[in-house]
This record gives sequence, C-alpha cells and structure tokens, in this order.
Amino acid sequence: MEQNEQVKKRTSAKQKVFLKAFETSFGNISEACKKANIGRGTYYRWMKLNPRFAQQVEDLNEELIDYAESKLLTQIMDNNTTAIIFFLKTKGKKRGYIETVENDVTVNPFLELMKAATNEKAP
Repeated sequence: MEQNEQVKKRTSAKQKVFLKAFETSFGNISEACKKANIGRGTYYRWMKLNPRFAQQVEDLNEELIDYAESKLLTQIMDNNTTAIIFFLKTKGKKRGYIETVENDVTVNPFLELMKAATNEKAP
C-alpha cells in the first residue's frame, strides 16, 4: 500500500474518532479534540480541507440544536414561563415579541464642544 493511502486511512480513522467524541461532548470542540487526541489546529485543518468531514460536523451540530429544541418544547408543554418567553423572543419576532432598547440621544457632542469653546474666556 502506498504511504499516501496509509496516511489517508489513518486520518479517516482519527476523524471518525473525533466525530464520535464531538457527538458525546455535545459539540464542544476542545473536549472532542482531547478525547480524540488531536490538536485544535488539526480539527480546523480538516474542516478547511475536507468538505465531507465539515458536513458531518455541521450535521452533528444541527442534531444538537434539534435536541435542544425538543427539550425546550417539552419545557413549554410543562408551562415553564421562562421557556415560553424565550421561545416567543426567538421564534415570535415577526409578531412583535422582541425586546428593544430605546436610546434617547439629545446631546450632540459637536454642539457641546462648540458651546464650550465659545464660552471659554480668551487670555
């Protein structure tokens, strides 16, 4: 077997180990790297150079989000007010369930500087 093929097989095996660790660590990259005994740089290089690996990571992230959403919906069904509010703030924005911060800016820094400059007495 060619050396390049051996490297590819080892890399593929390590990627499988990483993906399993990534799943069991709920998407925590640092923890998954430790479990898979690879550096973060290796993970990011794989993400950049291997579209299939990157897609597998993305798929696992989506599964984690789906899982979290299912838990949130369970909390909503249990009448958890905080969960209901959070859901409405994120999913109900089109219906007006958003928090806004109103800033009343009545001071123009340029005008204040000009006033201060004209109020100074000449020596």
